[in-house]
Amino acid sequence: MIYLKTPYQVRQLEKVNKIGAEFLQICYEYIKPGINTLELEDLARKFCEDNNVKSAFHNYNGFPHLLCVSIDDEVIHGFPIDRMIKAGQIVGVDFGLIKDGYFSDAAFTKIVAKVSHSTNDLVKVTEECLYNGIEKARVGNRIHDIAWAIQHTAMQAEFEVIQDYVGHAVGFELHEFPKIPNYVSLGVNWKLRPGMVLAIEPMIVEGSNNIYVKPNGWTVVTADHKNAAHFEHSIVILDEGPKILSRL
Repeated sequence: MIYLKTPYQVRQLEKVNKIGAEFLQICYEYIKPGINTLELEDLARKFCEDNNVKSAFHNYNGFPHLLCVSIDDEVIHGFPIDRMIKAGQIVGVDFGLIKDGYFSDAAFTKIVAKVSHSTNDLVKVTEECLYNGIEKARVGNRIHDIAWAIQHTAMQAEFEVIQDYVGHAVGFELHEFPKIPNYVSLGVNWKLRPGMVLAIEPMIVEGSNNIYVKPNGWTVVTADHKNAAHFEHSIVILDEGPKILSRL
């Protein structure tokens, strides 16, 4: 079932997404060489306590952490465990909140100090994929318009799109129907309507889009161990166009 949100519900979703965006900004500025990713988990815990919100990820289908921290070849769902962030890495952070029954979801990838030209381009292009996809989230367009904008942007830069994991609607639950793929698939090409709230999240890789899941059962890694980048915003489709909810 596709849930179309009312103006009141959109306002509530914008509130929780703004709170989530505030944390992601804090987190982005905090990440630097020498930081232990455990510190990011502690940062998230304190932020949730101070703002009277809950992590949408913690215990979701058994996920053991408050946020995802994915480094280099980790595509998504990396664990904030005892490991140091080093210069020359890229670090992805994915974070969602629950407040009064409404969910937020957003992510970024940060370059830590200097990286290769290819990795720098990867991060830049993945963010471009996100905003090009958002631009197509308009009334009367279809899901495949979003998907093609993302896929085409990645292909032009000679990068690959992860196909096994996709975006989704969001709002009353963390993952709602329909799915929002980052490539043109054989799935139902739903028409976009006012009130749809979507989490658009391109996951783009330098090499092959073949992946595997680590023994922890969560962390998705590129099979060739080349780098991956991930950006995400939650947006609402309005008559006048898309509005990003998860941006300060």
